[in-house]
Parts: sequence; structure tokens; C-alpha cells
Amino acid sequence: MAAIDPLLVHLKEHDGSDLHLVAGQPPRFRAKGAIRVIESSEVLSNDALRAMMHEVASVRGWEEYETTGDLDFAFSLDGVARFRANYFVQESGAACVFRIIPEEIISLEDLNLSKAICDLADLNEGLVLVTGPTGSGKSTTLAAIIDKINKTYSKHIVTIEDPVEFVHQNRNCLFSHRVVGLHTQGVGPALKSAIRQDADVILVGEMREMETISLAITAAEMGMLVFGTLHTNNAAKTIDRIIDAFPAEEQNMVRLSLSESLAGIVSQLLLPRADTGGRIAANEILLKTSGLPNVIRDGNTPMIGSIIQAGKTQGMQSMDDVLFAFAKEGKVSAQDAYMKATDKARFEPLVQADGCLLYTSPSPRDHLSYR
Repeated sequence: MAAIDPLLVHLKEHDGSDLHLVAGQPPRFRAKGAIRVIESSEVLSNDALRAMMHEVASVRGWEEYETTGDLDFAFSLDGVARFRANYFVQESGAACVFRIIPEEIISLEDLNLSKAICDLADLNEGLVLVTGPTGSGKSTTLAAIIDKINKTYSKHIVTIEDPVEFVHQNRNCLFSHRVVGLHTQGVGPALKSAIRQDADVILVGEMREMETISLAITAAEMGMLVFGTLHTNNAAKTIDRIIDAFPAEEQNMVRLSLSESLAGIVSQLLLPRADTGGRIAANEILLKTSGLPNVIRDGNTPMIGSIIQAGKTQGMQSMDDVLFAFAKEGKVSAQDAYMKATDKARFEPLVQADGCLLYTSPSPRDHLSYR
């Protein structure tokens, strides 16, 4: 048994999402949005913490950490859970965060996501982006979409992640899970290879650089179904973020390519439920329509809101509309909806009706488990 195992077991047994270990501090964990000290735990010295971290890292991974000061990897603790680990260095010495990755992939139905999101699994080609801040459950939603493809179709699915979070078993589909830095030198080379590997579906863990975005768009244009994530809060900002990743002289060409390849954007926020406990996902949904390509080509992203409103019968919805409905139905508190909303004036009467004071400090976040 590794020295860190009891702390990981504690995290799991107390329904936590993240274990935080910092040299010179006692172990802490995040649960229900708040970070708490693990009771009866002692302060970790830098040497003791480094020994714990070294024990569960691979030889190659530890060398990378000692050289660069950073490391990402995933591993499983039998009978407990699968974890995504991040190692780093800060003022008092070593530090790390272990996040629980659910080993069981939750279905789209159990996540209670809309039919429009479920139907994304039935696409044959195009670029689909799931966006949102860290901890909003993008990976869980994507895993559920991929799981539906796996149950329904016979396809070759290539995942490119750093590290691989959800491991899908081959059912009707054939999976090629690739870890950046272990199985390939980078996301770019892996995407180039996937285009030549007879892939039907490509999952890119995170689209950070211009090269990754460009290759993902190219793959979608070539007839593959490409899923990716971005840290943006709504559909309009997602399109702007993609275009702005390119030099000014290339942006018109990118708008043209994106207008033809974009199949949908799902922006996701995660809020604490006010009725049953747990968390609930709020989703903005943009789907491809006949008018969307023109809006993208013209760089007229303020019109995205109008396209979403006009597409309600197709399952499109704006984030503010979803948050307002959740607050009216009592699924989330008016204050939490107000904090996440764009048009805050619309939510002020709801907050005041609840007898709450308006404030603008951020509410706690938690990793998505949809429970």
C-alpha cells in the first residue's frame, strides 16, 4: 500500500472530488464546493510529501516533474477509484492535486441532459465543442456522448488526451486511447495521425493551441466527427476564441472553414441543486442551421443569441434562459443563478423575492458527478 492510499480512500468515502497536498500544510480535500482539512492529519513536510508523490508516479513521470516542476498523469487505485493527478511546485515546496475520475461512465439519460445533446452522438461528421470552466463536467458529458456512440454504432474512435480520463471498453466501437507525451509527442502529431488511421470519431481532450484547433477543423472538414473542449462560457465566446487564436491575416480563412465544419457547441455550467442536493448541469446549446455559417463568415457573433432563440424548436437554448427556468422551478437558488447569468438585471427580482442580498463574489465550484 502506498503512503498516499489512505488519503485517497478518505476522499472517496467522504464524497470528495479533489485531494490537495501542499508541503508545510495538513492534507485537505474538496467536497460540496468547500475545501476542508482532513481531521487527525499531520502537517506534511516537503520531504514526506515528495516521497508520497514519488511512490505513485512512473519513473519517466518523476523525471519530468523534477526537470520541469509540473506533471499530469492518471492512475487507478484498485477498489477505490481512478484519479487524475497534477504535480507542481509552489513557495513552500512540492504540491499536488488528485481528482477523482468516475470509473463508471454515466449515461446521457442518467445525466438528464437534453435530447439535443444526446442527438450529437448520431452525427456522422463535423466539429462539436463542449465548453465551460474547469470543474464544470465537460469530460463527463463528452464521455456520455462517446458512450452512446459506443453502444449504438460500429466505429473507430481515437481519443487524444493528457492524461486519458475515461477509459472506454470496446463494445460496438474500436477505441484507440492515446496519451500525449506517452503514446505521441503532442496533440498536433496525434491529430495528423488520426486522420490517416481510418478514424470515424476523434476526441481531443483540450484544444489549446492554434495548431490543434486548425487540425481539428481540418479533420471535421474531411468528414470525421471531432469532439473537443474549450474553457469558454458560451457559444459566441467560443467562436471568437477559435478565430482569435489565429493571426489576423488567417482569420477570414478560418471563419470560412469553421462555418462549414461547426456542428454544435454545448456550453456547460455546474450549480448546486437547491431541491434534492447534488449538482445540476446548465447547458447553452447552439446547433448548425442554414443561417449559422453566414454569421460565422461575417464575424457577426452578436447574432448567435438570435440564432439560439430562433432555434428553440430544434433544441437550442441560451444559458440565461436555462438558469432562469432552474431558479423559477426551485432547482437552483436564485442567488446562484444570478451569479452565473450574463443579463444579471433579469435575475434581480428573483433574488430579491428570495430575500437575498445581491453580491458578486464567486460561488464555490465542485467537480461534476451529477449526483
